[in-house]
Amino acid sequence: MKKERQATQVKQLHAIPVQGMPEVNPGDSLAEIILAALRGNEMQFSGGDILVVKHKIVAKAEGRILPLAGVRPSRRALATARRNKTDARAIELALREAKRVLRDKHVLITETQHGFVCANSGVDVSNVDGGESAVLLPLDPDASATKIHRKLKKLTGLHIPVIVSDSFGRAWRQGLCDVAIGVAGMRALRDYRGRSDDYGYTLRATEQAVADELAAVAGLISGKDARVPACIIRGYAYLRGRGSARQLVRPADQDLFR
Repeated sequence: MKKERQATQVKQLHAIPVQGMPEVNPGDSLAEIILAALRGNEMQFSGGDILVVKHKIVAKAEGRILPLAGVRPSRRALATARRNKTDARAIELALREAKRVLRDKHVLITETQHGFVCANSGVDVSNVDGGESAVLLPLDPDASATKIHRKLKKLTGLHIPVIVSDSFGRAWRQGLCDVAIGVAGMRALRDYRGRSDDYGYTLRATEQAVADELAAVAGLISGKDARVPACIIRGYAYLRGRGSARQLVRPADQDLFR
């Protein structure tokens, strides 16, 4: 326990943008593209680094892009889009991707097949091709992160944890914040339960969503219009393990909003 306490101490944390990446196309190897971009900037991974990648380049590499022109909205999609003043074709895709619709007034809030609760099932038309196509969430973001993680290990010999991030809205808070929707090579949560704070109080419910917090740090660097879809986090003493973004999803029976 003492060893883990020491590991949480961070003296300096660096967020390093991976610049100069080309447009990603279906079938591309993101690990190879990122390494090429780093070489172009005379940079390289170091031991202890964590890679955060935007879900859009993962989705593009996996072919999770659909032209909106070929989408025929259902009656429900048309009614929801008219009420919310949004594109009925994007709403139709969001409904198809949804496991369950939680609300459809003002903003369509769904539970995805992955278990994420978010707006429009994560379907997005920004930063794609000017509104002609929509990007869907990866089918299995944890598997996507694992694929990149293993490829980087093969190419560099280093253990580089990978976080796939997306921007979510938050209950009680304004604005968007990047969170982890895929994790590989590290624990997504740091469990403090059973430990004592500096005043001797035993912590009973404290679990730190470190993967989300690291995704948020990378989000400050990547931005929404900076065209920097990947970021290296350096200086955080992560815990190795079989982490998963699914571990960050609160079970429905503990969710105040479901």
